[in-house]
Amino acid sequence: MRARLAAVTAAVLGLSGCAAPAAFTGDERRVQVVTTTGILADLVRNVGGDRVLVDSLVPDDADPHGYEPTLRDVRNTVYADLAFSNYLLLEPAAVIKALDANLRDGVPNISLAEGATKYAAEIIPLVENVSLDTIWLGLRARGTGAEYGVTRSSDVRLTATRAEGPGRLLAYLTGSFGAPEMVFDSAAQQGTVVLPADAHTHMSWAFTEPGVYRLTLRADLAIEADAGTVPLGENTFTFAVGVDPHSVPGMAGADVLGHGHADLTADIDSGELYLYADPHGGGEAHQHRHDPARTVIEVPAKALQEVPGGAAFRFLGRDRVYQLPQAVLGRHVHGEIDPHLWQDAGNAMAYTELIRDTLIGVDPAGTGAYRENADRYLRELTALDAYLTETIASIPASRRYLVTTHDAFGYLAKAYGIPVAGFVTPNPAAEPSLADRRKLTETLRTLRIRAVFLEPNLRARSSTLVEVAREQDVAVCDIYGDAFDGRITTYLAMMRFNADSLKRCLS
Repeated sequence: MRARLAAVTAAVLGLSGCAAPAAFTGDERRVQVVTTTGILADLVRNVGGDRVLVDSLVPDDADPHGYEPTLRDVRNTVYADLAFSNYLLLEPAAVIKALDANLRDGVPNISLAEGATKYAAEIIPLVENVSLDTIWLGLRARGTGAEYGVTRSSDVRLTATRAEGPGRLLAYLTGSFGAPEMVFDSAAQQGTVVLPADAHTHMSWAFTEPGVYRLTLRADLAIEADAGTVPLGENTFTFAVGVDPHSVPGMAGADVLGHGHADLTADIDSGELYLYADPHGGGEAHQHRHDPARTVIEVPAKALQEVPGGAAFRFLGRDRVYQLPQAVLGRHVHGEIDPHLWQDAGNAMAYTELIRDTLIGVDPAGTGAYRENADRYLRELTALDAYLTETIASIPASRRYLVTTHDAFGYLAKAYGIPVAGFVTPNPAAEPSLADRRKLTETLRTLRIRAVFLEPNLRARSSTLVEVAREQDVAVCDIYGDAFDGRITTYLAMMRFNADSLKRCLS
Protein backbone atom coordinates (compact mmCIF):
# COMPACT_ATOMS: atom_id res chain seq x y z
CA MET A 1 0.00 0.00 0.00
CA ARG A 2 2.73 2.49 1.00
CA ALA A 3 4.67 1.59 -2.17
CA ARG A 4 1.67 2.32 -4.36
CA LEU A 5 1.03 5.63 -2.59
CA ALA A 6 4.67 6.59 -2.92
CA ALA A 7 4.57 5.83 -6.63
CA VAL A 8 1.47 7.96 -7.11
CA THR A 9 3.00 10.84 -5.15
CA ALA A 10 6.21 10.61 -7.16
CA ALA A 11 4.23 10.73 -10.38
CA VAL A 12 2.41 13.86 -9.25
CA LEU A 13 5.69 15.53 -8.29
CA GLY A 14 7.34 14.50 -11.53
CA LEU A 15 4.61 15.86 -13.77
CA SER A 16 3.63 19.01 -11.92
CA GLY A 17 6.98 20.12 -10.56
CA CYS A 18 5.46 20.67 -7.11
CA ALA A 19 3.02 18.83 -4.91
CA ALA A 20 -0.49 20.26 -5.07
CA PRO A 21 -2.22 20.60 -1.67
CA ALA A 22 -3.90 17.28 -0.96
CA ALA A 23 -7.51 17.22 0.14
CA PHE A 24 -6.90 13.88 1.90
CA THR A 25 -3.95 12.88 4.06
CA GLY A 26 -2.84 9.97 6.17
CA ASP A 27 -3.19 12.09 9.34
CA GLU A 28 -6.80 13.21 8.86
CA ARG A 29 -9.08 12.22 11.77
CA ARG A 30 -12.30 12.80 9.89
CA VAL A 31 -13.77 10.12 7.62
CA GLN A 32 -12.37 10.87 4.16
CA VAL A 33 -15.06 10.28 1.53
CA VAL A 34 -14.50 10.40 -2.21
CA THR A 35 -17.50 10.78 -4.53
CA THR A 36 -17.74 10.84 -8.29
CA THR A 37 -19.86 14.00 -8.64
CA GLY A 38 -20.50 17.24 -6.80
CA ILE A 39 -24.16 16.36 -6.28
CA LEU A 40 -23.22 13.21 -4.36
CA ALA A 41 -20.57 15.13 -2.42
CA ASP A 42 -23.20 17.62 -1.29
CA LEU A 43 -25.49 14.84 -0.04
CA VAL A 44 -22.60 13.28 1.91
CA ARG A 45 -21.66 16.63 3.50
CA ASN A 46 -25.23 17.11 4.69
CA VAL A 47 -25.28 13.70 6.38
CA GLY A 48 -21.66 13.60 7.55
CA GLY A 49 -21.36 17.14 8.87
CA ASP A 50 -18.13 17.88 10.74
CA ARG A 51 -17.17 14.21 10.96
CA VAL A 52 -16.39 13.86 7.24
CA LEU A 53 -14.05 15.38 4.68
CA VAL A 54 -15.46 15.01 1.16
CA ASP A 55 -13.88 15.32 -2.27
CA SER A 56 -15.58 14.95 -5.66
CA LEU A 57 -13.60 13.48 -8.55
CA VAL A 58 -15.62 15.38 -11.16
CA PRO A 59 -15.35 19.13 -10.54
CA ASP A 60 -18.24 21.56 -10.86
CA ASP A 61 -18.87 22.82 -14.43
CA ALA A 62 -17.52 19.53 -15.85
CA ASP A 63 -19.59 16.92 -17.69
CA PRO A 64 -19.68 13.78 -15.49
CA HIS A 65 -20.32 11.65 -18.59
CA GLY A 66 -16.92 12.45 -20.08
CA TYR A 67 -14.52 13.54 -17.31
CA GLU A 68 -10.96 12.18 -17.25
CA PRO A 69 -9.49 11.77 -13.72
CA THR A 70 -6.27 13.54 -12.78
CA LEU A 71 -3.33 12.24 -10.75
CA ARG A 72 -4.62 14.28 -7.81
CA ASP A 73 -7.94 12.42 -8.07
CA VAL A 74 -6.04 9.14 -7.92
CA ARG A 75 -4.08 10.27 -4.86
CA ASN A 76 -7.23 11.26 -2.99
CA THR A 77 -8.82 7.93 -3.86
CA VAL A 78 -5.85 6.08 -2.37
CA TYR A 79 -6.36 7.91 0.96
CA ALA A 80 -10.18 7.58 1.01
CA ASP A 81 -11.98 5.71 3.79
CA LEU A 82 -15.22 5.46 1.81
CA ALA A 83 -16.35 5.95 -1.80
CA PHE A 84 -19.72 6.78 -3.34
CA SER A 85 -20.53 6.67 -7.04
CA ASN A 86 -23.88 6.96 -8.76
CA TYR A 87 -23.13 4.40 -11.48
CA LEU A 88 -25.86 2.76 -13.60
CA LEU A 89 -23.23 3.78 -16.17
CA LEU A 90 -23.63 7.51 -15.43
CA GLU A 91 -19.89 8.01 -14.91
CA PRO A 92 -17.41 7.28 -17.70
CA ALA A 93 -15.26 4.15 -17.50
CA ALA A 94 -12.15 6.23 -16.72
CA VAL A 95 -13.70 7.59 -13.51
CA ILE A 96 -15.00 4.20 -12.36
CA LYS A 97 -11.66 2.50 -13.06
CA ALA A 98 -9.75 5.21 -11.20
CA LEU A 99 -12.05 4.65 -8.23
CA ASP A 100 -12.11 0.86 -8.23
CA ALA A 101 -8.41 0.36 -8.92
CA ASN A 102 -7.06 2.78 -6.31
CA LEU A 103 -9.23 2.31 -3.23
CA ARG A 104 -7.48 0.41 -0.46
CA ASP A 105 -8.60 -3.13 0.20
CA GLY A 106 -11.68 -3.25 2.41
CA VAL A 107 -12.78 0.35 1.79
CA PRO A 108 -16.56 0.42 1.09
CA ASN A 109 -17.31 1.32 -2.52
CA ILE A 110 -21.01 2.11 -2.84
CA SER A 111 -23.03 2.55 -6.05
CA LEU A 112 -25.87 4.71 -4.77
CA ALA A 113 -28.34 4.26 -7.63
CA GLU A 114 -28.30 0.48 -7.30
CA GLY A 115 -28.18 0.47 -3.50
CA ALA A 116 -30.93 3.06 -3.03
CA THR A 117 -33.57 0.73 -4.45
CA LYS A 118 -33.49 -1.03 -1.05
CA TYR A 119 -34.59 2.29 0.45
CA ALA A 120 -37.59 2.64 -1.89
CA ALA A 121 -35.87 4.59 -4.67
CA GLU A 122 -37.82 4.28 -7.91
CA ILE A 123 -35.98 3.61 -11.16
CA ILE A 124 -37.27 4.11 -14.69
CA PRO A 125 -36.06 2.95 -18.10
CA LEU A 126 -33.85 5.26 -20.13
CA VAL A 127 -36.21 6.25 -22.96
CA GLU A 128 -34.32 7.40 -26.00
CA ASN A 129 -35.92 9.63 -28.61
CA VAL A 130 -35.59 7.52 -31.76
CA SER A 131 -37.06 10.11 -34.11
CA LEU A 132 -34.59 9.75 -36.97
CA ASP A 133 -35.87 8.74 -40.38
CA THR A 134 -32.94 6.31 -40.82
CA ILE A 135 -31.77 3.54 -38.50
CA TRP A 136 -29.96 4.59 -35.32
CA LEU A 137 -27.00 2.21 -35.19
CA GLY A 138 -24.61 1.71 -32.27
CA LEU A 139 -22.46 -0.87 -30.53
CA ARG A 140 -23.42 -2.95 -27.49
CA ALA A 141 -21.87 -5.27 -24.89
CA ARG A 142 -24.70 -7.42 -23.58
CA GLY A 143 -24.86 -9.80 -20.60
CA THR A 144 -23.60 -9.97 -17.04
CA GLY A 145 -20.48 -12.08 -17.50
CA ALA A 146 -21.10 -13.81 -14.16
CA GLU A 147 -19.28 -16.89 -15.42
CA TYR A 148 -16.08 -14.88 -15.81
CA GLY A 149 -16.37 -12.72 -12.68
CA VAL A 150 -17.00 -9.54 -14.66
CA THR A 151 -17.03 -6.29 -12.63
CA ARG A 152 -17.90 -2.73 -13.55
CA SER A 153 -14.21 -2.20 -14.38
CA SER A 154 -14.19 -5.00 -16.98
CA ASP A 155 -14.09 -4.17 -20.69
CA VAL A 156 -15.55 -5.61 -23.86
CA ARG A 157 -13.40 -4.73 -26.88
CA LEU A 158 -15.00 -4.69 -30.32
CA THR A 159 -12.38 -4.67 -33.08
CA ALA A 160 -12.89 -4.24 -36.82
CA THR A 161 -10.85 -7.01 -38.48
CA ARG A 162 -12.08 -6.59 -42.07
CA ALA A 163 -14.18 -4.17 -44.12
CA GLU A 164 -15.04 -4.33 -47.81
CA GLY A 165 -17.22 -2.35 -50.18
CA PRO A 166 -17.13 0.01 -53.17
CA GLY A 167 -15.90 2.94 -51.05
CA ARG A 168 -14.68 3.75 -47.56
CA LEU A 169 -16.67 2.71 -44.50
CA LEU A 170 -16.07 4.98 -41.50
CA ALA A 171 -17.49 5.00 -38.00
CA TYR A 172 -16.75 7.85 -35.62
CA LEU A 173 -17.83 9.54 -32.41
CA THR A 174 -18.59 13.23 -32.17
CA GLY A 175 -17.48 14.64 -28.84
CA SER A 176 -19.23 17.08 -26.54
CA PHE A 177 -17.90 20.11 -28.40
CA GLY A 178 -18.17 18.79 -31.92
CA ALA A 179 -14.72 17.27 -32.42
CA PRO A 180 -14.91 13.88 -34.24
CA GLU A 181 -12.93 10.84 -33.12
CA MET A 182 -12.38 7.99 -35.58
CA VAL A 183 -13.45 4.50 -34.46
CA PHE A 184 -13.42 2.31 -37.60
CA ASP A 185 -11.92 3.12 -41.00
CA SER A 186 -11.95 0.56 -43.82
CA ALA A 187 -8.93 2.25 -45.41
CA ALA A 188 -6.88 1.33 -42.33
CA GLN A 189 -8.63 -2.04 -41.78
CA GLN A 190 -8.56 -1.49 -38.04
CA GLY A 191 -10.20 0.21 -35.08
CA THR A 192 -11.39 -0.81 -31.60
CA VAL A 193 -14.21 0.35 -29.33
CA VAL A 194 -14.08 -0.39 -25.58
CA LEU A 195 -17.36 -0.72 -23.63
CA PRO A 196 -18.25 -1.65 -20.05
CA ALA A 197 -20.32 -4.79 -19.58
CA ASP A 198 -24.05 -4.46 -20.33
CA ALA A 199 -23.74 -1.05 -22.00
CA HIS A 200 -24.12 0.49 -25.43
CA THR A 201 -22.91 3.56 -27.27
CA HIS A 202 -23.92 5.61 -30.30
CA MET A 203 -21.83 6.74 -33.26
CA SER A 204 -22.01 8.06 -36.79
CA TRP A 205 -21.50 5.74 -39.79
CA ALA A 206 -20.41 7.09 -43.17
CA PHE A 207 -20.07 5.45 -46.59
CA THR A 208 -18.41 7.27 -49.47
CA GLU A 209 -20.01 5.34 -52.38
CA PRO A 210 -23.30 3.48 -52.96
CA GLY A 211 -23.27 -0.32 -52.90
CA VAL A 212 -22.97 -3.29 -50.54
CA TYR A 213 -20.52 -3.12 -47.62
CA ARG A 214 -19.50 -5.80 -45.14
CA LEU A 215 -17.85 -5.18 -41.77
CA THR A 216 -16.34 -7.99 -39.68
CA LEU A 217 -16.06 -7.45 -35.93
CA ARG A 218 -14.22 -9.50 -33.30
CA ALA A 219 -15.09 -9.23 -29.61
CA ASP A 220 -12.85 -9.91 -26.61
CA LEU A 221 -13.49 -9.63 -22.87
CA ALA A 222 -10.86 -8.09 -20.59
CA ILE A 223 -11.87 -8.90 -17.02
CA GLU A 224 -9.00 -7.03 -15.36
CA ALA A 225 -6.21 -4.84 -16.67
CA ASP A 226 -3.15 -6.79 -17.80
CA ALA A 227 -4.88 -10.13 -17.11
CA GLY A 228 -5.37 -11.32 -20.68
CA THR A 229 -8.63 -11.54 -22.63
CA VAL A 230 -11.42 -14.02 -23.28
CA PRO A 231 -12.44 -14.29 -26.97
CA LEU A 232 -16.16 -13.75 -27.54
CA GLY A 233 -16.33 -14.57 -31.23
CA GLU A 234 -16.45 -12.85 -34.61
CA ASN A 235 -19.17 -12.05 -37.16
CA THR A 236 -19.81 -10.06 -40.33
CA PHE A 237 -22.49 -7.37 -40.76
CA THR A 238 -23.93 -6.29 -44.12
CA PHE A 239 -24.97 -2.78 -45.21
CA ALA A 240 -26.97 -1.83 -48.32
CA VAL A 241 -25.98 1.77 -49.06
CA GLY A 242 -28.13 3.68 -51.53
CA VAL A 243 -29.24 0.43 -53.20
CA ASP A 244 -32.19 -1.95 -52.84
CA PRO A 245 -31.62 -3.79 -49.53
CA HIS A 246 -33.80 -6.69 -50.70
CA SER A 247 -31.49 -7.43 -53.64
CA VAL A 248 -28.15 -7.96 -51.86
CA PRO A 249 -26.42 -10.91 -53.59
CA GLY A 250 -26.57 -14.10 -51.54
CA MET A 251 -29.09 -12.68 -49.05
CA ALA A 252 -32.48 -13.31 -50.65
CA GLY A 253 -35.27 -13.12 -48.10
CA ALA A 254 -33.08 -11.44 -45.47
CA ASP A 255 -34.53 -9.18 -42.79
CA VAL A 256 -34.02 -5.48 -43.52
CA LEU A 257 -33.36 -3.07 -40.65
CA GLY A 258 -33.97 0.50 -41.71
CA HIS A 259 -35.64 2.25 -38.76
CA GLY A 260 -35.51 2.47 -34.99
CA HIS A 261 -32.56 1.57 -32.79
CA ALA A 262 -30.12 -1.28 -33.45
CA ASP A 263 -26.73 -2.28 -32.09
CA LEU A 264 -23.93 -4.50 -33.37
CA THR A 265 -23.79 -6.62 -30.22
CA ALA A 266 -21.22 -8.76 -28.44
CA ASP A 267 -22.91 -11.14 -26.01
CA ILE A 268 -20.64 -11.82 -23.02
CA ASP A 269 -22.67 -14.76 -21.78
CA SER A 270 -23.17 -16.65 -25.06
CA GLY A 271 -19.95 -15.66 -26.83
CA GLU A 272 -21.83 -14.54 -29.95
CA LEU A 273 -22.00 -11.40 -32.08
CA TYR A 274 -25.38 -10.41 -33.53
CA LEU A 275 -27.69 -7.50 -34.23
CA TYR A 276 -29.89 -6.46 -31.33
CA ALA A 277 -32.63 -4.27 -32.74
CA ASP A 278 -35.78 -2.40 -31.80
CA PRO A 279 -37.23 -1.18 -35.12
CA HIS A 280 -40.00 0.83 -33.45
CA GLY A 281 -38.09 2.58 -30.67
CA GLY A 282 -39.94 0.90 -27.83
CA GLY A 283 -36.97 0.18 -25.59
CA GLU A 284 -35.18 -2.90 -24.25
CA ALA A 285 -38.36 -5.01 -23.89
CA HIS A 286 -39.01 -4.67 -27.63
CA GLN A 287 -35.51 -5.49 -28.85
CA HIS A 288 -34.81 -8.75 -30.64
CA ARG A 289 -31.78 -10.68 -31.85
CA HIS A 290 -31.12 -10.80 -35.58
CA ASP A 291 -28.68 -13.17 -37.26
CA PRO A 292 -26.13 -11.09 -39.24
CA ALA A 293 -26.05 -13.79 -41.92
CA ARG A 294 -29.74 -13.13 -42.64
CA THR A 295 -30.00 -9.41 -41.93
CA VAL A 296 -29.23 -6.32 -44.03
CA ILE A 297 -28.77 -2.86 -42.49
CA GLU A 298 -30.33 -0.31 -44.82
CA VAL A 299 -28.60 3.02 -45.50
CA PRO A 300 -31.12 4.61 -47.88
CA ALA A 301 -30.52 7.09 -50.67
CA LYS A 302 -32.02 9.85 -48.48
CA ALA A 303 -29.05 9.35 -46.12
CA LEU A 304 -26.82 11.14 -48.66
CA GLN A 305 -25.53 14.27 -46.91
CA GLU A 306 -23.27 17.18 -47.71
CA VAL A 307 -19.95 16.95 -45.85
CA PRO A 308 -19.66 19.88 -43.40
CA GLY A 309 -17.10 22.53 -44.16
CA GLY A 310 -13.96 22.92 -42.08
CA ALA A 311 -10.95 20.79 -41.33
CA ALA A 312 -12.57 18.67 -38.58
CA PHE A 313 -14.66 16.62 -41.04
CA ARG A 314 -12.24 16.60 -43.96
CA PHE A 315 -11.62 12.87 -43.37
CA LEU A 316 -15.09 12.24 -44.89
CA GLY A 317 -14.02 13.77 -48.21
CA ARG A 318 -15.04 17.03 -49.82
CA ASP A 319 -18.32 16.12 -51.47
CA ARG A 320 -21.19 14.03 -50.05
CA VAL A 321 -21.43 10.81 -48.04
CA TYR A 322 -24.18 8.39 -47.06
CA GLN A 323 -24.53 8.71 -43.33
CA LEU A 324 -26.31 7.16 -40.35
CA PRO A 325 -26.08 9.89 -37.70
CA GLN A 326 -24.95 9.44 -34.12
CA ALA A 327 -28.14 11.12 -32.88
CA VAL A 328 -26.90 11.58 -29.29
CA LEU A 329 -24.11 14.12 -29.10
CA GLY A 330 -20.98 13.37 -27.12
CA ARG A 331 -19.57 10.18 -25.60
CA HIS A 332 -22.85 8.61 -24.59
CA VAL A 333 -22.27 5.16 -23.13
CA HIS A 334 -25.15 3.91 -21.02
CA GLY A 335 -27.35 1.02 -19.99
CA GLU A 336 -31.11 0.53 -19.99
CA ILE A 337 -31.93 2.32 -16.70
CA ASP A 338 -31.98 6.11 -16.48
CA PRO A 339 -29.18 6.94 -13.99
CA HIS A 340 -30.33 10.49 -13.09
CA LEU A 341 -32.35 9.40 -10.04
CA TRP A 342 -31.74 12.59 -8.03
CA GLN A 343 -34.07 14.60 -10.31
CA ASP A 344 -36.82 13.09 -8.12
CA ALA A 345 -36.37 14.40 -4.56
CA GLY A 346 -37.85 11.14 -3.25
CA ASN A 347 -34.87 9.30 -4.69
CA ALA A 348 -32.50 11.79 -3.08
CA MET A 349 -34.10 10.78 0.23
CA ALA A 350 -33.25 7.15 -0.50
CA TYR A 351 -29.65 8.18 -1.32
CA THR A 352 -29.51 10.04 2.00
CA GLU A 353 -30.62 7.02 4.01
CA LEU A 354 -28.07 4.78 2.30
CA ILE A 355 -25.31 7.34 2.91
CA ARG A 356 -26.32 7.57 6.59
CA ASP A 357 -26.20 3.81 7.14
CA THR A 358 -22.91 3.45 5.26
CA LEU A 359 -21.25 6.20 7.34
CA ILE A 360 -22.49 4.54 10.53
CA GLY A 361 -20.89 1.28 9.37
CA VAL A 362 -17.54 3.01 8.76
CA ASP A 363 -17.65 5.26 11.83
CA PRO A 364 -19.92 3.76 14.55
CA ALA A 365 -18.85 6.42 17.05
CA GLY A 366 -20.65 9.00 14.91
CA THR A 367 -23.97 7.15 14.84
CA GLY A 368 -25.85 9.81 16.77
CA ALA A 369 -24.52 12.67 14.66
CA TYR A 370 -25.20 10.88 11.39
CA ARG A 371 -28.77 10.04 12.40
CA GLU A 372 -29.44 13.59 13.57
CA ASN A 373 -27.96 15.12 10.42
CA ALA A 374 -29.84 12.72 8.16
CA ASP A 375 -33.14 13.38 9.94
CA ARG A 376 -32.69 17.12 9.50
CA TYR A 377 -31.76 16.75 5.83
CA LEU A 378 -34.64 14.35 5.15
CA ARG A 379 -37.02 17.01 6.50
CA GLU A 380 -35.46 19.52 4.11
CA LEU A 381 -35.82 17.08 1.21
CA THR A 382 -39.46 16.46 2.13
CA ALA A 383 -40.05 20.21 2.03
CA LEU A 384 -38.19 20.37 -1.30
CA ASP A 385 -40.39 17.62 -2.75
CA ALA A 386 -43.51 19.55 -1.75
CA TYR A 387 -42.06 22.77 -3.24
CA LEU A 388 -41.27 21.06 -6.54
CA THR A 389 -44.74 19.53 -6.70
CA GLU A 390 -46.52 22.78 -5.94
CA THR A 391 -44.35 25.00 -8.14
CA ILE A 392 -44.46 22.83 -11.25
CA ALA A 393 -48.19 22.11 -10.80
CA SER A 394 -48.82 25.86 -10.85
CA ILE A 395 -47.63 26.02 -14.47
CA PRO A 396 -50.71 25.88 -16.74
CA ALA A 397 -51.01 22.34 -18.13
CA SER A 398 -51.12 23.62 -21.72
CA ARG A 399 -47.69 25.20 -21.21
CA ARG A 400 -46.09 22.50 -19.09
CA TYR A 401 -43.60 20.99 -21.59
CA LEU A 402 -39.86 20.51 -21.30
CA VAL A 403 -37.67 20.82 -24.40
CA THR A 404 -33.94 20.46 -23.80
CA THR A 405 -30.80 18.88 -25.26
CA HIS A 406 -29.97 16.24 -22.67
CA ASP A 407 -31.91 13.16 -21.58
CA ALA A 408 -31.36 13.87 -17.85
CA PHE A 409 -34.88 14.81 -16.82
CA GLY A 410 -37.01 11.68 -17.04
CA TYR A 411 -37.34 11.45 -13.26
CA LEU A 412 -38.30 15.13 -12.98
CA ALA A 413 -40.94 14.59 -15.66
CA LYS A 414 -42.41 11.50 -14.02
CA ALA A 415 -42.36 12.72 -10.42
CA TYR A 416 -43.70 16.22 -11.02
CA GLY A 417 -45.89 15.90 -14.11
CA ILE A 418 -43.98 17.91 -16.72
CA PRO A 419 -43.90 15.99 -20.03
CA VAL A 420 -40.63 15.98 -21.93
CA ALA A 421 -41.54 17.20 -25.41
CA GLY A 422 -38.16 16.16 -26.79
CA PHE A 423 -34.39 16.08 -26.51
CA VAL A 424 -33.40 18.37 -29.35
CA THR A 425 -29.94 17.64 -30.76
CA PRO A 426 -28.78 18.27 -34.31
CA ASN A 427 -27.02 15.60 -36.32
CA PRO A 428 -23.51 16.13 -34.92
CA ALA A 429 -21.75 15.13 -38.12
CA ALA A 430 -23.52 17.45 -40.55
CA GLU A 431 -24.93 20.92 -40.64
CA PRO A 432 -28.59 20.77 -39.51
CA SER A 433 -30.75 20.42 -42.61
CA LEU A 434 -33.76 22.54 -43.45
CA ALA A 435 -35.89 19.50 -42.54
CA ASP A 436 -34.24 19.28 -39.10
CA ARG A 437 -34.92 22.93 -38.41
CA ARG A 438 -38.46 22.61 -39.74
CA LYS A 439 -39.23 19.72 -37.36
CA LEU A 440 -37.96 21.71 -34.40
CA THR A 441 -39.85 24.78 -35.51
CA GLU A 442 -43.06 22.77 -35.87
CA THR A 443 -42.61 21.29 -32.38
CA LEU A 444 -42.24 24.72 -30.84
CA ARG A 445 -45.20 26.08 -32.80
CA THR A 446 -47.56 23.12 -32.43
CA LEU A 447 -47.15 22.85 -28.66
CA ARG A 448 -46.85 26.63 -28.33
CA ILE A 449 -43.63 26.15 -26.40
CA ARG A 450 -42.74 29.30 -24.46
CA ALA A 451 -39.18 28.33 -23.52
CA VAL A 452 -36.46 25.75 -24.10
CA PHE A 453 -34.04 24.75 -21.36
CA LEU A 454 -30.28 24.28 -21.54
CA GLU A 455 -27.79 23.09 -18.92
CA PRO A 456 -25.18 25.83 -18.40
CA ASN A 457 -22.27 23.43 -18.82
CA LEU A 458 -23.67 22.10 -22.13
CA ARG A 459 -24.51 25.34 -23.94
CA ALA A 460 -21.72 24.77 -26.47
CA ARG A 461 -23.70 21.80 -27.85
CA SER A 462 -26.91 23.67 -28.43
CA SER A 463 -26.45 26.31 -31.12
CA THR A 464 -29.26 25.03 -33.37
CA LEU A 465 -31.80 24.90 -30.55
CA VAL A 466 -30.84 28.44 -29.48
CA GLU A 467 -31.07 29.78 -33.04
CA VAL A 468 -34.49 28.27 -33.74
CA ALA A 469 -35.81 29.35 -30.35
CA ARG A 470 -34.80 32.93 -31.06
CA GLU A 471 -36.35 32.80 -34.53
CA GLN A 472 -39.63 31.70 -32.95
CA ASP A 473 -39.38 34.24 -30.13
CA VAL A 474 -39.05 31.39 -27.60
CA ALA A 475 -37.09 32.05 -24.43
CA VAL A 476 -33.87 30.15 -23.68
CA CYS A 477 -33.65 29.37 -19.96
CA ASP A 478 -31.28 27.48 -17.65
CA ILE A 479 -31.86 24.10 -16.03
CA TYR A 480 -29.35 21.99 -14.07
CA GLY A 481 -28.99 18.27 -14.61
CA ASP A 482 -25.67 16.65 -13.67
CA ALA A 483 -23.38 19.37 -12.35
CA PHE A 484 -23.15 22.49 -10.21
CA ASP A 485 -21.37 25.72 -11.15
CA GLY A 486 -20.33 28.97 -9.47
CA ARG A 487 -23.96 30.04 -9.10
CA ILE A 488 -25.53 26.76 -7.91
CA THR A 489 -23.49 24.80 -5.36
CA THR A 490 -25.98 22.57 -3.49
CA TYR A 491 -28.60 19.99 -4.43
CA LEU A 492 -31.40 21.88 -2.65
CA ALA A 493 -30.50 25.10 -4.47
CA MET A 494 -30.28 23.27 -7.80
CA MET A 495 -33.70 21.67 -7.58
CA ARG A 496 -35.39 24.85 -6.35
CA PHE A 497 -33.71 26.80 -9.15
CA ASN A 498 -35.00 24.29 -11.71
CA ALA A 499 -38.57 24.54 -10.42
CA ASP A 500 -38.43 28.34 -10.34
CA SER A 501 -36.89 28.48 -13.83
CA LEU A 502 -39.58 26.21 -15.24
CA LYS A 503 -42.37 28.27 -13.67
CA ARG A 504 -40.88 31.63 -14.64
CA CYS A 505 -40.18 30.68 -18.24
CA LEU A 506 -43.28 28.57 -19.00
CA SER A 507 -46.05 30.43 -17.12
